[in-house]
Amino acid sequence: MSGNVRLLDETLAAAKAEGRAALIAYLPAGFPTVDGGIEAARAVIEGGADIVEIGLPHSDPVLDGPVIQTADDIALRGGVRIADVLRTVKEAHEATGRPILVMTYWNPVDRYGVERFAAELAEAGGAGCILPDLPVQESAQWREHADKHGLATVFVVAPSSEDARLAEITEVGSGFVYAASLMGVTGTRTSVSSQAEDLVRRTRATTGTPVCVGLGVSDAVQAAEVARFADGVIVGSAFVKRMLDAPDAATGLEEVRALAADLAKGVRSRA
Repeated sequence: MSGNVRLLDETLAAAKAEGRAALIAYLPAGFPTVDGGIEAARAVIEGGADIVEIGLPHSDPVLDGPVIQTADDIALRGGVRIADVLRTVKEAHEATGRPILVMTYWNPVDRYGVERFAAELAEAGGAGCILPDLPVQESAQWREHADKHGLATVFVVAPSSEDARLAEITEVGSGFVYAASLMGVTGTRTSVSSQAEDLVRRTRATTGTPVCVGLGVSDAVQAAEVARFADGVIVGSAFVKRMLDAPDAATGLEEVRALAADLAKGVRSRA
């Protein structure tokens, strides 16, 4: 069973054909529980998300802000394992038919076994992997196995990335380019960074691969603003915060479903 990179490509192309950006939701596996995380993935898709990134919780998430760190800690204390992450991908994809990716730091993949992780992610129906801390020049082994199993390899670019570096990254990446809208860790912001549009423009000058923007989007107004210049809008901390703040799991699911619906309107309206 091959991966679903084609489904990812088709989903992004369909959003473009509709004259809008895709809505991409991020949720950590195992939060608040493994089953609860699977239900949350279904809920955001029911609300209007086109694509879901499932985070692999890490004990030292250096790029994540306090909201996602808190969720990761809950998941890790609950005993989440890579098998649970793969199960989350599998059940979310089978229930919705939507492309599901894993977002992970490199160390867990390396320790698990690169070929094994790629094969099992593809078997679970995963569309690909986002690897924020894997340098492109050290990614050949991963890309070999990802290509073999039909998985996208999504790299992250930042406002600090020089044009030559952007070209190096986009030449070997696939699926989409994850453009971090600002320097720093994940988390909601009161406004979208002015650096984001320039980063998208510079990245597009190097590739025809869709460019999706993440870090900081928390409501429909911001989603519309980013949708004006990006191919996709990535939202993570805002979903996780809704679940953390909810008095119970059922309310948390209602909250993320409602937020996804609001954001889905945003990416369709544009600023």
